[in-house]
Amino acid sequence: MKRKLLSVLLATAMVATLLAGCGAKEAGASGSGKIGVAMPTKDLQRWNQDGSNMEAQLKEAGYDVDLQYASNDIPTQVSQIENMINSGCKLLVIASIDGDSLGTVLEQAKEKDIPVIAYDRLIMNSDAVTYYATFDNYMVGTKQGEYIKEQLDLDNAAGPFNIELVTGDPGDNNARFFFGGAMDVLQPYIDSGKLVVKSGQTDFETVATANWSTETAQARMDAIISANYADGTQLDAVLCSNDSTALGVTNSLEANYTGEWPIITGQDCDKASVKNMIAGKQSMSIFKDTRTLASKVVEMVDAIMKGGEAPVNDKETYDNGTGIIPSYLCEPVFADVNNYKELLIDSGYYTEADLQ
Repeated sequence: MKRKLLSVLLATAMVATLLAGCGAKEAGASGSGKIGVAMPTKDLQRWNQDGSNMEAQLKEAGYDVDLQYASNDIPTQVSQIENMINSGCKLLVIASIDGDSLGTVLEQAKEKDIPVIAYDRLIMNSDAVTYYATFDNYMVGTKQGEYIKEQLDLDNAAGPFNIELVTGDPGDNNARFFFGGAMDVLQPYIDSGKLVVKSGQTDFETVATANWSTETAQARMDAIISANYADGTQLDAVLCSNDSTALGVTNSLEANYTGEWPIITGQDCDKASVKNMIAGKQSMSIFKDTRTLASKVVEMVDAIMKGGEAPVNDKETYDNGTGIIPSYLCEPVFADVNNYKELLIDSGYYTEADLQ
């Protein structure tokens, strides 16, 4: 009897130990610690969505979040990151204003062993960057270029067709990938004369748009139309690397252009541009679902905070000047008038009312 009672007690103790272990593991499944999230500006819709998605998902995973927007002012972003480092943030997620401007402040993060995830914009020339999370930016450009190619039927139509080029901020490393991907598709047709850039403006530095500014893009397009298309010459396409530049081009065309409406590309599916797409003023926009990117970054944060390595799918493409940065690349898709409802409304990204 005593032996049987001892066996029962031992079994009970073992079960209790196992249950306690399971409970401890369960408790550890929730994240803890403060994460700093630095976004460049609230002026563009997409960064508001990126920031709010990131904050919500990190909080849901159990983390405290210090989310800051820098009003596109580099000293402000540097100060915000410095405050995050000094206030106890255990990891930083940074969408930089200028990829070359954070080296000094990130040295402080490195000294305190604080991992850094560059978010959507690669931070250049800093060995403090641990990982990079973004969409496949080269693919963004190739999809824009291929859309123009297919819509103009460049392989079969006689041409020539007139095109103008508008890309993004020269301090944003992504702008070079967007432009490079598009030009890898379009350049052969420019070289053959099938596509003609009447303004003659084709190099990155000339077609770049500081701060991705709608107003800057509009002013430049005003000048291009005045010099090259005011006499009714047909403009067939405008490669715009994102929606804020596309909006500037559209505004300029509405005020100054009398020919048949051109193909206009974009990126981010901002509400104003989707409305323009529905109205026939913008042809397409690359859809980068910020919920997807935020989810992946939360996975990366969680893995790092629990002592592991973040999931990545690219260890070859992105060299920030100090070496290749392990990256996770989400795949972009394009939206146009034919599929925007499925991509944007049926998925819950927008409501019908958002686009009215």
